[in-house]
Amino acid sequence: MSTRREFIQTLPAVGTAFAVAGQLVLDDSPASAQAQSAPTPLKGHFHPKGKAPSKYTLDVLKQARVGLPFADTRDFDEQKRGLIAPMNDLKIMADAGHVAWDMERFQFLDKQDDFDSIHPSLLRQSKLNNNYGLYEVVPGIYQVRGFDLSDISFVRGKTGWIVFDPLVSKETARAAWKLFQQHVGQGLPISAVIYSHTHVDHWGGVRGIVDEADVRSGKVPVIAPIDFMNFTISENVYAGNAMNRRLFYQYGLLLPASPHGFVGQGLGQGASAGAVGLIAPNRYVEKDIEEFDVDGIRMIFQNTPNTEAPREMNTYIPDMKALWMAENVIASLHNIYTLRGAPVRDPLNWSKYIGEALFRFGLEAQVMFASHHWPRWGNDRIQEVLRGQRDLYAHMNNQVLHLANQGVTINEIHNVYEVPKGLQSKWFCRGYHGSPEHNSRGVIQRYLGFWDCNPTTLIPLSPGDSAPLYVEMMGGAQKIMTRGQQLHDEGRYFHAQEIVNKLVQAEPQNQPAKDLLADIFEQLGYQQENPGLRNSYLAAAYELRTGIPQGETGNTSSPDVVRAMSTELFLNFLGIRMDSRKAEGTRFTMNLVTPDNGERFIVELENATLTNIKGFQADKPNLTLTINRSDLEHTMMGAKTLEAQLADGTAKVQGDVTILKQLASTFVDFDPRFEIMPGTKAKGAKVARAEDYEAVPGKTIAE
Repeated sequence: MSTRREFIQTLPAVGTAFAVAGQLVLDDSPASAQAQSAPTPLKGHFHPKGKAPSKYTLDVLKQARVGLPFADTRDFDEQKRGLIAPMNDLKIMADAGHVAWDMERFQFLDKQDDFDSIHPSLLRQSKLNNNYGLYEVVPGIYQVRGFDLSDISFVRGKTGWIVFDPLVSKETARAAWKLFQQHVGQGLPISAVIYSHTHVDHWGGVRGIVDEADVRSGKVPVIAPIDFMNFTISENVYAGNAMNRRLFYQYGLLLPASPHGFVGQGLGQGASAGAVGLIAPNRYVEKDIEEFDVDGIRMIFQNTPNTEAPREMNTYIPDMKALWMAENVIASLHNIYTLRGAPVRDPLNWSKYIGEALFRFGLEAQVMFASHHWPRWGNDRIQEVLRGQRDLYAHMNNQVLHLANQGVTINEIHNVYEVPKGLQSKWFCRGYHGSPEHNSRGVIQRYLGFWDCNPTTLIPLSPGDSAPLYVEMMGGAQKIMTRGQQLHDEGRYFHAQEIVNKLVQAEPQNQPAKDLLADIFEQLGYQQENPGLRNSYLAAAYELRTGIPQGETGNTSSPDVVRAMSTELFLNFLGIRMDSRKAEGTRFTMNLVTPDNGERFIVELENATLTNIKGFQADKPNLTLTINRSDLEHTMMGAKTLEAQLADGTAKVQGDVTILKQLASTFVDFDPRFEIMPGTKAKGAKVARAEDYEAVPGKTIAE
């Protein structure tokens, strides 16, 4: 998982999702749905308009059952191996009073062997992820699995326990530590923490297991790859609100856990909704390969930048012949392009680091474990997985570019590129997080960008502008509905979505058209092996049928995450929040000084653009603002306004103080419920459209 995201799922659907940009809380009250006469609900479906799988969908799933290597059950053997104690309570409560983690909702997966609305390969993966409890990896190494999206691992040190990757939330990490202590821990303390990489499910629960004072004093080392703090924050801030909204599709946050809805996330069953915290590391791994003792245990760290995360590291424990592969090698194809949005990853670089791990450590390792899924035992098995995953990412990079160099475009590659059959037959190379379809497009995006080289797509009309022309040329709404229904009934769902989507774009309030498009999306969702693709289709169907649910919004970013944001990053984000139309014709230069950490910035507004440069001061600024960085954090978190800090003397100014008010008037609070599918926004809510962002001549901040 590539950002801090929380959710609470209730039936029939949702509660919370968080990004650095803010928090969204949704409900599913009757007022949130459009008033419609509901059809007779399908028995067992969570939505009154939900449909059963069609005969065409059933055929797709049947073919998958026949064509996939279900006789290979080694994953189930490995998943069960070493169980010491199961999870005592399938619900973990958050300190705030809500449910932080709920494994009860996935019990339906184990009640039958097959479902007609779940791809059999995805069902297999979800059953494997339905493991929860304390496991012995080898003597001296243990894992608690099924308490969050990721696993937490414990390695016996000389004086205590070394923790690898403490989950998403304080409450789940604390519960995992409690279970571990009950059966194995022997009352020994945590002697060190290792963050393998920058994503939240690998550090967010740290406050559930260690005291920050022990870290600050140096009693407990917290070890991470170099530049960890910078990339932990920066990857998710600038487009945080958009990522948060898109995550509702990738992670299916509106969908209840059910055979027709959410069935797990591939990496694990989901992400917890407890308190996310961050304690900054006090030791960094700086070299490509670096060896040192951690609480008396010899460890060799392999930095692997720009692989699964911007900063990540594998770890080898030679005296145990144990190889920790972080999230670089898991029981799935990972994301090269992640659907929520993130910089596209480098699959060739990723492959090479796996190859290096293979030849540095993998030729002698006897156990391999990671931050997701289950360990692999025996050197032959370890080499099989390492070689397969190495080849998976290298093949995707090389062969997508092979095809691109013959003219296959970003809009065609997903229908042309195929993972080689030898890798398709390996369960750990199947697409349970990344998919070959969206990853292959990501490779082209990385090297060639979005353009398919057809000039028509250089400056295309927006969908809402082009769709009416399509509807007109196709003979109007009724003809599209008739033909779209026919294509749906023939099982030609990709063709059906092509034309019905045009109608929905042209007529956002045409509920019959939205319902038909939802029916099409639902069948496509049932057919997907990849949970992100399944969730996206089903989430879009939900919103088309129901509208975007309403609820309260707030800015409840974790204080730890906000404090970790550099001043420069904060100022950069203010430039993104600024609506440039409101700044036309205004110019100023401001010096910002934060005495407690010695930082100085020039902040300028010119050409409707807010910029900053660190380490400089203007000779004749319009305003100089002096405030300690520790006090500025209160404003960054929304706990205390800058106006209040000026009033009580915490902040001081020289020059034209009205500049601050003018600047504040240009900022926009991003709507975490922005519309994705047309006609799904709540009645009366503003929907952003292209024409809203045309220049507004003659306007200034003061106006």
